[in-house]
Amino acid sequence: MSKRILHVVTNVAHYEDPSHPTGLWLSELTHAWDVFAAKGWEQQIVSPQGGAVPLEPRALKWPLLDASAKAWLNDPAKMEMLAETARPDEIDTAGFDAIYFTGGHAVMWDFPDSAGLQQITRTLWEDGKVVSSVCHGYCGLLNTRLSDGSLLVGGHRVTGFSWREEVLAGVAKEMPYNAEAQMKRRGARYEKALLPFVSHVVTDGQLVTGQNPGSAKATARQVARLLDAPDQ
Repeated sequence: MSKRILHVVTNVAHYEDPSHPTGLWLSELTHAWDVFAAKGWEQQIVSPQGGAVPLEPRALKWPLLDASAKAWLNDPAKMEMLAETARPDEIDTAGFDAIYFTGGHAVMWDFPDSAGLQQITRTLWEDGKVVSSVCHGYCGLLNTRLSDGSLLVGGHRVTGFSWREEVLAGVAKEMPYNAEAQMKRRGARYEKALLPFVSHVVTDGQLVTGQNPGSAKATARQVARLLDAPDQ
């Protein structure tokens, strides 16, 4: 049975310092998209404000720009998807089986306090659908509360880009907050791989999270496994 996946991307084009560009880490979208497309599933892209999605420049250079991301860049139809993303209020949550929050440092600014994204996530979660994220995408789960007022991540095992990885990436001083620490403050049971930048995925019921860009494909595969389960 065909499934529908909702990908969440950013609208933010730079750090607090306007001279430091950022945006969607493209492979975090394309790797997951490829996994779901191979299964013939329908996919759509939404962003906090709708419209155009900037791309993280570092992710578009060797050796980070791989075949999957290159293919997207060279496909006008795919690039058009990133030029005209939907707004949260244009999404009918009833039609989706999973939500997947992509990353890139940009999401730290526009994901956490998007009421529209929170509404979509809450509805899908309470309907028993799969909620997933990769890398900084977990910032989109920081402030989502359920109908009873509790935080979605409270008490759940999660992973996402670690503070150690921020330091090693050389951008820790430019971060608006420590996402790993903020997750822990909200009662999430944060986990990470022993080594930085290696693929690591954590599954806790219907919640699937990947630690870093290299975890995107494995995260999507785990989402697919959950959706392929007989009770889904």
